[in-house]
Amino acid sequence: MFLDRLRAWLEGFFRRFRRVPGGRVTAIFVADAAGAPMRACERTLALVDQGLAEDRYALGRGFWRLTDGCQVTLILAEDLQRAERRHGLPLDTGQHRRNLVVSGLVGVQLRGRSLRIGEALLAWHRVRPPCGYLDRVSGRGMAKALGRYGGHCLRVREGGLIRVGDEVTVV
Repeated sequence: MFLDRLRAWLEGFFRRFRRVPGGRVTAIFVADAAGAPMRACERTLALVDQGLAEDRYALGRGFWRLTDGCQVTLILAEDLQRAERRHGLPLDTGQHRRNLVVSGLVGVQLRGRSLRIGEALLAWHRVRPPCGYLDRVSGRGMAKALGRYGGHCLRVREGGLIRVGDEVTVV
């Protein structure tokens, strides 16, 4: 019994360090300015060293643009589902305020890596924890719901088109 539990725990632990098979873009969101509602789009253009065309950070209108704004933010679909189950908040229409929703990846394996998403190449920059501003814009409890699964900041290294359904490959 003990050995079975230990074996299962070890398999789960080492699974995190295996090669990431890849994922898919399940949603794309942009906002015109800080605090503006996020809107879903089927495709967007990643601009080198700027972000996503039509998004607040590429346009220079993001809330944190001068201090710690991200060119592109990514959140895992599985983390959003976990937050919805635990806290009962709707997260399917961009209330999380992240640009790309991706399924099939493991967050810890993104650190220090690059991602090929559609035609674009993005480099992992840092984690993007939720903050109090998220509660002001999206509603009380949103930051707590996301918790330590608030997403990742990415930098655009090679521009290109990103579409919902595109494959995401860790490089």
